[in-house]
Amino acid sequence: MATAKMPAHRPRSHTAAWTVWLGLAPFFLFGLAFELLPLLTVVRSSLTSKGALTGQFYVQALDPIFLRAFANSLKLSATTAGLGVVFGTLVAYAIITTKSRFLQNALTALSDVTTNFGGAPLAFAFIVILGSTGIITLLFKEIGISLYPGFRIYSISGLTVAYLYFQLPLMILLVIPALYGLRREWQEAALNLGASNFRYWLEIALPMLLPALISGFLLLFANSFGAYATAWTLTGSDVDLITIRIAALIRGEVQLAPELADALSIYSLLIMTACVGGYLWISNRSRSLQR
Repeated sequence: MATAKMPAHRPRSHTAAWTVWLGLAPFFLFGLAFELLPLLTVVRSSLTSKGALTGQFYVQALDPIFLRAFANSLKLSATTAGLGVVFGTLVAYAIITTKSRFLQNALTALSDVTTNFGGAPLAFAFIVILGSTGIITLLFKEIGISLYPGFRIYSISGLTVAYLYFQLPLMILLVIPALYGLRREWQEAALNLGASNFRYWLEIALPMLLPALISGFLLLFANSFGAYATAWTLTGSDVDLITIRIAALIRGEVQLAPELADALSIYSLLIMTACVGGYLWISNRSRSLQR
């Protein structure tokens, strides 16, 4: 009895392979035009003066004036990232333990929307709400509580409140998958063995969540450190942040020094690259350990 012959497997032709890569061409062109070329332009500008190679701008960028701006940006970023990790994790845990599936999806969608709401619109919203004549400010005044001058939305403490608006939902989205990874059986086994809820969270849950919390902190830190539009619209030059310093050097309000601004940008980029790199390394390592 003759058996039907299976058609021989044909290797993918080089033409088909090139067709696949050709479909990715717009992505590579976009990355080249809007990421790689601008970066190379900034590096070149920061290392040249009147056509000659120099490192003087990187030395000038270490002036105490700019170091103070870096310190303020680092302090603001660390504060908002730390608060975002703590409160974002608590809110995320409350979301996933909610019995209503509809409410879980609604709160997750709300977090997704609010984490992308920033810049000038967010600053104007906080001015309307918590400004010197804001809605909440006037409501508090009606019941005898004066927010001003003890609190000012136009200060670094006001920036902290504004930044938390997009830091909290970002942390919620980052930590929800890690919270889902905590198995209910672990808690039940710990309780059956005589451990309290506090001890379970301290010795089992938190160590399991630690990689997600650290990586979330790093990403929130970078997210806050690179923010500019919200800070400038809300405080102007009243708060000395490095992003505002860089913009001032480019616009030439006091001193026009685009090369110095580029050197400051490279220092800032190194800080954010370290944060994002640490985030990716911890995330990849935690995934490999869970396999």
